[in-house]
Amino acid sequence: MVLLFTERGLALAAVAGAFAAHSLTAAALELPTGGLSDVIGRRAVLVAAGVLDLAALLLIGLGTAGWVLAFGMALMGAGRALSSGPAEAWYVDTVNAHAGPGADIRTGLARGSSAQSAALALGMLLGGALPWLLGPGSAPGAALRTATSGTVLPLSVPALLGAAVEIAFIGYVLTALREAPRPRTTLRAVLTGVPAAVADGVKLGGRDAVIRRVLMTSAAVGTALAALELLTPGRAAELTGTAESGAVLFAGLAATGFVCSALGSQLAPYVARRAGSGERAVLVSLAAGVTGLLALGATVTSSSASAQAVAVAGYALVYLALGAAGPSENELLHRRVEGSARATALSVQSLCLQLVAAAGGLAVGALPAGPLPWLLAAAVLLAGALLWTRRPAPAPVPAPAAETGGG
Repeated sequence: MVLLFTERGLALAAVAGAFAAHSLTAAALELPTGGLSDVIGRRAVLVAAGVLDLAALLLIGLGTAGWVLAFGMALMGAGRALSSGPAEAWYVDTVNAHAGPGADIRTGLARGSSAQSAALALGMLLGGALPWLLGPGSAPGAALRTATSGTVLPLSVPALLGAAVEIAFIGYVLTALREAPRPRTTLRAVLTGVPAAVADGVKLGGRDAVIRRVLMTSAAVGTALAALELLTPGRAAELTGTAESGAVLFAGLAATGFVCSALGSQLAPYVARRAGSGERAVLVSLAAGVTGLLALGATVTSSSASAQAVAVAGYALVYLALGAAGPSENELLHRRVEGSARATALSVQSLCLQLVAAAGGLAVGALPAGPLPWLLAAAVLLAGALLWTRRPAPAPVPAPAAETGGG
């Protein structure tokens, strides 16, 4: 998107403003949209997210004015906030309704997280390959520019393909995510119910030590991710010698990271069984992530082949570890949260990760180049791991969710 926006004529400051519109919109709506899902239902909110994302991708792919592109990014931020939590909440509600509150949800959460990471890897590769295949020097690229008079650029194609995926997503949500009928909701009930759900979500961490640990762990993970995303591109450019070749290397690394995250999510149930509990699985997984960050820090000043191999292994280990920790964290969260607050709790978790990732990115960026930024990220993630050294009290059994249709 950065390359697309600059090709549309936006200065780098304007590009940063468009991305800020996305981030600020997502952060501002994260909790209200989670509460909305708990009040009016999961399917309606997911459909709304799909519609907003569809409009956003069309504006981004076809827009030429700066304000249109910024508006598209803001719509995408709203869609992200709406889609954060409802699908997972629907899954847990459905499992609890059909198999009881004590049913296994970790395996399903792991598969969902794995599918998401695999899709991110595929999207990364397609998004990078399509503009290259349709570039100015190619026959398809020249035909595309001639047919569309410059409205559709090769860099626009990934966004337009994403819009087609959103249409399929909306249709799938409408047909596959069946919920039990809810009482008719009035506008007044929504306006009073959403703030109440948000307030309950904010209070969750104060009432329950396990939920508090999950939220603090998400914050620690946010710092680790911020360090990876901020520091790795520069290391790739230094290694290859140019920013362009570094960008290609980073794209490959990012896709590899998502694949490792998908593999880690698939391994989450196995890790939990071997560790003996979900709590110990989170501890072991995050400790492995700390090891990966330390490997990245230890090799930052060396350009030898062996050091770079260790750095790549450390990068992959961090994503593998975070992928393995996520399903166990979320299972612990769902065991402590009733169905009426499930999506709100997931929104609180997402907000913790986003806000601390932003602050962590600023802290990492302010430190001098070298091992120190990596050590800071490792120390924060280690603090998150150490939260799980003590076994918490047994989870209370949440009230069964309302009966839902099969999915």
